[in-house]
Amino acid sequence: MAHQGPPPLCCTLQPTKIGKPEVVRQTAAFHPTVWGDHFLNYSGDQKKVDGWTRQVEMLKEEVRRMLVNTHGSLLEMNLIDDIQRLGVAYHFENEIDEALHRIYGEYTKVQYDDLYAVALRFRLLRQGGYNVSSDVFGKFKDNDGNFKETLSSDVRGMLSLYEAAYLSIQGEDILDEAIVFTSGHLKTIVAHLHHPLDAKVRRALELPLHKRIPRLESRYYISLYEEDKSRTDVLLELAKLDFNILQSLHQRELSDLSKWWKDLGLAIKYPFARDRLVEAYLWILGVYFEPQYTRARAILTKILKITSILDDIYDAYATFDELEIFTNAVYRWELEDAEGLPDYMKACYLALLNTVDEIESQMMPDEKFYRTNYIKREMKMFVQSYMDEAKWVNRKHVPTLREHLDVSLLSCGYPLLTGVAYVGMGNLASKEVFDWLNTHPKFVMDLSIVCRLVDDIAGHHFEKEREHVASTIDCYMKEHGVLEEEACTKLREMIAMGWKEINKTCLRPTVIPLPLLLRGANLPRVIEDLYIRGDGYTHSKHETKEKVIAVLVDPIPIPM
Repeated sequence: MAHQGPPPLCCTLQPTKIGKPEVVRQTAAFHPTVWGDHFLNYSGDQKKVDGWTRQVEMLKEEVRRMLVNTHGSLLEMNLIDDIQRLGVAYHFENEIDEALHRIYGEYTKVQYDDLYAVALRFRLLRQGGYNVSSDVFGKFKDNDGNFKETLSSDVRGMLSLYEAAYLSIQGEDILDEAIVFTSGHLKTIVAHLHHPLDAKVRRALELPLHKRIPRLESRYYISLYEEDKSRTDVLLELAKLDFNILQSLHQRELSDLSKWWKDLGLAIKYPFARDRLVEAYLWILGVYFEPQYTRARAILTKILKITSILDDIYDAYATFDELEIFTNAVYRWELEDAEGLPDYMKACYLALLNTVDEIESQMMPDEKFYRTNYIKREMKMFVQSYMDEAKWVNRKHVPTLREHLDVSLLSCGYPLLTGVAYVGMGNLASKEVFDWLNTHPKFVMDLSIVCRLVDDIAGHHFEKEREHVASTIDCYMKEHGVLEEEACTKLREMIAMGWKEINKTCLRPTVIPLPLLLRGANLPRVIEDLYIRGDGYTHSKHETKEKVIAVLVDPIPIPM
């Protein structure tokens, strides 16, 4: 969970008596939950879902035949791309893996002269973890080493290259140049394009596919695909039905989580904190939406909500002395330590310990302790990082950027959440995987770099509304004597480098199973997407609300 900045509202100071003397508390006026009890009671039509499920099984067989019939052609790559973007690739994992392995084996033998095909093949293989060379784009340059201006008339090809270029790793200058070249031309011509191509270009320029939440992208892409004259109706029908089936599952999961959250009572006990269960579930849906991850989603959502409350206690309410007591209690991790806490802190402390115990009780015998031990270890480091930041605030200290990141890459919560994301994923996440996570490997720190810096850029101005820990922007400005704009430019360069390193780690051979790495890589996608125009978790009444409606409220209309 990113260490959120406050809303664009002036803070209020609350005098609170804890014995003597009087304590003056600083709170932020977070807006109440948008959703109330909307998701508390699930009312899905199981008979309708069962009928859709039977239709899906028949349609899946037709799509499998299509994959066989397009074997070895550009049509096959288009079909794979559509399957993935429509959100139904989890039904065809074996078929797609076999196809990509074959396409990879033919990478240097089968040549394409068409920019669209070259870029699509490159992107599909990089997404699948294949370390293919970007030198294939050299043929599209002129004698001066620049991309040929004649390419600007090939909008489909330029869009394909633009999307592919975000799969780059460090040192691939040709892909950096491709982003500059394609984005410049696409911005110039987008106003003159016809629908739905214009919508695809605008969306890509706002945020490339590689940085988008897969589930949200599927909902949007289904709408665009329906308007595409070259669509495959069988695939469209499958995508619509499958989306609605999964939406019904997600609504039921959110209903269960809503009951858990209401019974926990933290929203009532902590009115100064952000009540954002639905937004937290959307966050986790961005990590995995497939039906086999029901347990994983529940675990990760619960931990995310606990960390969100902790965030607001440390960042927006508690006194420095109270935080020291609470941090020490978390380090001891004993139920009896709740008695030594200020009264208002007890509920959160007990909720933390009881939630982790509940998770442990759900683990299989061979999963139990090394997984929940990871949660406890990382949670202790998480609250200590908050305590370190509280010390900076208390001393009015602005650290160097490096000093800040040593702490704030932990306080952003992604080292904790990455491992928790694996806790409910079954046998794929072995003890060796958690041993690797315990070292805080570079991959996890790269995810955290993106989270930390995107968060700081999105929330920088809001943080100035009240006393707040210095952001990475503040640190860079002070350390280098520059203005905010230059600091933000530097941080955006660091975000881009973080993505290159994430991309590199996801190339075969991988240090842990690729499916785990890809789930981890979804975490920075969530923050890129939800924070595209500010902190969409804290301020969730507008764009985030629309995103929730799109994937969790409104089903896709299905003709009778």
